[in-house]
Amino acid sequence: MIINIKELKNKIIYRANYRGTKEMDKLLGSFTKIYINQLDDNELLLLCNLLDHDDENLYKLNQGLEMSIKIEKNKVTELFKVYEYENK
Repeated sequence: MIINIKELKNKIIYRANYRGTKEMDKLLGSFTKIYINQLDDNELLLLCNLLDHDDENLYKLNQGLEMSIKIEKNKVTELFKVYEYENK
């Protein structure tokens, strides 16, 4: 499968910044902005898959709270789990 990385990055950036709640837009948008150019092709796909999850469970993952679903443990989810958003 051939992946157009530029299109994938644009899709990820859009999905991270337009979640439906301002808080998750900021949290996922800033996380994506920091890490998107540091991730390899496979990790970009993992980030895209992470964005498929609902805001509530993503917030709980980031805050270390108990989730109602199981999210696969990988490099991207571990980065997001310890990511701290700073409003600057």
